[in-house]
Amino acid sequence: MILTIYIFILSYFLLGAIGFYLINRKKEKAVARKSWTKFITYFVIIHVLFFSIVINPRLFQVLVGLILLFGAFELLRLYIKHGYRNSGFVLLSLVIYAILGTGLWLFSAKDSNLVLFAFLILSIFDAFSQISGQLWGKTKIAPKISPNKTIGGTVGGGLFALASGFFLSGLYNNTWYIIAGLSLGIIVFAFLGDIAASLYKRKFGVKDYSNLIPGHGGFLDRFDSLIAGGAWVTLFFLMIG
Repeated sequence: MILTIYIFILSYFLLGAIGFYLINRKKEKAVARKSWTKFITYFVIIHVLFFSIVINPRLFQVLVGLILLFGAFELLRLYIKHGYRNSGFVLLSLVIYAILGTGLWLFSAKDSNLVLFAFLILSIFDAFSQISGQLWGKTKIAPKISPNKTIGGTVGGGLFALASGFFLSGLYNNTWYIIAGLSLGIIVFAFLGDIAASLYKRKFGVKDYSNLIPGHGGFLDRFDSLIAGGAWVTLFFLMIG
């Protein structure tokens, strides 16, 4: 089963690479190089997290802890760097971050098959939102907060992720409506997490949180959807008992 899923992931990366080629073939070399750097870095990150879940879920928990620590560092770094402005907004953001972070931590301790299922849905939504957005996205959702978010990209990534949820249902064997509710919630929370992380940056007038990850705007830029989506899984199972 794991081998089948891994082949499935590689096929998606191949499809994504084709999409990136189509997107970048007419762009300037520097822009295309940055885009490919982001793609390759994402490929490495997905593999590290995937194999940590498959080989030793405890390792995944350690990685989640590091992600949350670096994320908190980036939030506080912007606050301090910009002269302790927007204190009320920052305090509210940290409270929300702590709640979502606790949800992600509890999620990381759940059954490894469920963790892997949710992680794959998140990754597919994240990746194909960007690709479909650049290929077909025209109408921006929140241009002042997240200029790259489009209706086409969000719908395209959501459809890919939702369809993949049913394809991967053998990994997390449950009723169709549980699979649908779990997958749809992951998509919605991942989207909202991304928007929230972008809003925090805009509040301080910056494009990136940091340059700690090549091609990405920091740990929160890369893992905001994982934090929010993982928290949704915890909330979902609290609601259904």
